[in-house]
Amino acid sequence: MPRPQRDLKLGYSDRVTTRCNNREFKLTRHECRQVFLYALKKALVKFQFKLYALCIK
Repeated sequence: MPRPQRDLKLGYSDRVTTRCNNREFKLTRHECRQVFLYALKKALVKFQFKLYALCIK
């Protein structure tokens, strides 16, 4: 079932959290983290949002 659409407002900040499949941590390998960070950088350019913090635990 998809998530409901976010009600985003200009000038406000929002937080986004996500997990890997089945709540398993899949970013333990350096290469996997690099792929995730590459995709995040591409999204920053495409959607022009501000990223204040990122935590890969």
